[in-house]
Amino acid sequence: MPGAAAAVGVVACVGALTVGLAAVSSASAVSQRAAGAADAAALAAADAASGAVPGEPCALAAAVAGANGAQLVACALDGLIATVSVEVPFGRFGATASARAGPPGE
Repeated sequence: MPGAAAAVGVVACVGALTVGLAAVSSASAVSQRAAGAADAAALAAADAASGAVPGEPCALAAAVAGANGAQLVACALDGLIATVSVEVPFGRFGATASARAGPPGE
């Protein structure tokens, strides 16, 4: 019987580690999704600010963020430079990311 108790303990520890690693992996994936959505939204806003595409920059950023499963939290323009922040829901929490885009050299 002592071997059975040790085996149950080892299986329980491995199970707990697996659950923990799965949670960390999921959080990492959501964080990368938020970063990608922020990048795309910032590029869309900067393109609209420069006149490369029609539309209001922050409205376009919100639409692009929404298409990527994120919600636009903040949008600011400084000339042709767009800075955005987005949030992607993750359980009771959310992963946030910010990005900045504009013409080269600025």
